[in-house]
Amino acid sequence: MEYSRLLDCLEADFTRLRAVAATDLGAAVPSCPGWTVADLTRHVGQVYLHKTLGMREGGEPDQWPPKGLKDEEPLALLDRTYAGLLREFAARAPEEPTGTWYGPDQTVGFWIRRMAQETVVHRIDAELAAGQPVAPVPADLAVDGVDELLKVFLAYSVNEWGDYFTDILAGAPARTYAIRTDGAAWRVRTAPTPYTVEDGAGDGAADVTVSGPPTALLRWVWNREAGDEPSGVTVEGAPEAVEEFRRCIVTATQ
Repeated sequence: MEYSRLLDCLEADFTRLRAVAATDLGAAVPSCPGWTVADLTRHVGQVYLHKTLGMREGGEPDQWPPKGLKDEEPLALLDRTYAGLLREFAARAPEEPTGTWYGPDQTVGFWIRRMAQETVVHRIDAELAAGQPVAPVPADLAVDGVDELLKVFLAYSVNEWGDYFTDILAGAPARTYAIRTDGAAWRVRTAPTPYTVEDGAGDGAADVTVSGPPTALLRWVWNREAGDEPSGVTVEGAPEAVEEFRRCIVTATQ
């Protein structure tokens, strides 16, 4: 996606998140057990601030969290840190170097993409907490979000920090997962290296096939489905293989 498009999506989802959060800060967030909407709002504000300071300082902030941060009212914190994040993005080119946790991309553009995707997922959290309909995610943003999760979170994390996945993958057979949505597909392989992700569904059978419209698939991979509504995603394959995939995603995105 173009960075200008990602910034437009960030603005739209922030606006929706802000409006929904304001309706009931005390509501429980079913997709984030133990959190209220106030906790969710504070988390997003802290993420915005952490990335702003990281870009400004070239890496991890020198002091985290800043003094007094926990005492700031959640919506005020969200508004303040979002404004600061936008100023930081406006002051920098996407290709400008900055520190990130993802080795292959050490640029401001990484954080533009990451904050757009962070915000749409947490906007969905707020809607689920408020009992409001989940607004559709633009198809291009949803496809990009699935791509980011599979390549940046899942494959990179398993290969870079394999010890966290030992309990899940040790002794497991090599498997292939086909992930399909409108206009995009991925093929995930768990061997010969721990995880590879290729664009396209590829040839041959897959142990697990996951398919659905972009918004539904994004919600499925991020475990943001509502239990009282149809999934919209079709999953075919052995339950133990599906469970392995799910557990790897949860570990990679914690």
